[in-house]
Amino acid sequence: MKRFLLSALFCGGMAMNAAAAENLPGYERMTVFPEERAAPVAASLWYPAGVRSYRGVVGDNPVFHGVSVWMGARIAEGQYPLFVFSHGSGGNMDNSAWLFSALVEKRAMVLAVNHPGSTSGDSSPRASLLTDRRAGDISAALDALLDDPVLGPHVDRSRITALGFSLGGATVLNLGGLGFDREAYADYCHANPELTDCAFLAKGNVDFDYLPEGFVGAARDPRVGHVIAIDPAFTYAVTAASAEAVTVPVSFINLGDHNRLRAGDVSENGSNLANRLKDADYQVIAPSYHITFLGRCKPDGAALLAEEQDDPVCTDPDGVDRADTHERIIKAVAASAGL
Repeated sequence: MKRFLLSALFCGGMAMNAAAAENLPGYERMTVFPEERAAPVAASLWYPAGVRSYRGVVGDNPVFHGVSVWMGARIAEGQYPLFVFSHGSGGNMDNSAWLFSALVEKRAMVLAVNHPGSTSGDSSPRASLLTDRRAGDISAALDALLDDPVLGPHVDRSRITALGFSLGGATVLNLGGLGFDREAYADYCHANPELTDCAFLAKGNVDFDYLPEGFVGAARDPRVGHVIAIDPAFTYAVTAASAEAVTVPVSFINLGDHNRLRAGDVSENGSNLANRLKDADYQVIAPSYHITFLGRCKPDGAALLAEEQDDPVCTDPDGVDRADTHERIIKAVAASAGL
């Protein structure tokens, strides 16, 4: 996703369904300071709101529908399970507003970040390989939230789940203790140059024989007690030692057809990672495809992307209802986290 759909990442507004007014999530912007970054990183927090403030629309742009929120509203009394979320390559912390708002409705909090170098408008193949920095972004955001004297006490620290999609799936696997082998991934891409992940990286300044040290990852955050990875990247490169050492439960969700994105397939037909971990569960949501995870598109979204010669991220396989798939993803995530 490149120029057009990545503009207008956040729009304030009053458009919302009046019937849903009382159930809107609270939304707060944050700034965090990861040690490995040269500049601050933007983060957002979704949570049950205790009062009405003013309405905003998050994630709305000419291609995708947004979600209405109470901007900066006081958080409702109580403690809540927390999801820390990592977006995919070319995504951003507001792309998955449809999922976050649904999790808040189930009485959870969601903390998301923008990962520099693999975010909307600045996504670089080379930067996307620095998985250690992405994991550091999440840990720094978690530091900031838990240290916040107002918001931190509302987090149930015994129920922190790392949730990620695509490249973000690899990031949350890192947070769970899994690491990657550079030679193994190089071999995978040398043997499969036509696959989506390898082809994307090959278009950039990436030499598979000289992958960066930051690709190794394995940035275990002991505060994370559960990992949910949706179509995670780099699973063919997970080291045997880290797979054997993982102690947190890991839930894998695959989205339908993986003919073009084999790296996301963790079944015995793919990397078999789901069967290599001591405490892992695995499910498939089909029919769907990798891009079905993205937000619901507006009626003119596909035509606008075609006009801009952008990625056809509004085009699902025949027979796929994106809204229905979203509901199934919400149920799967909520069930895995015990909501």
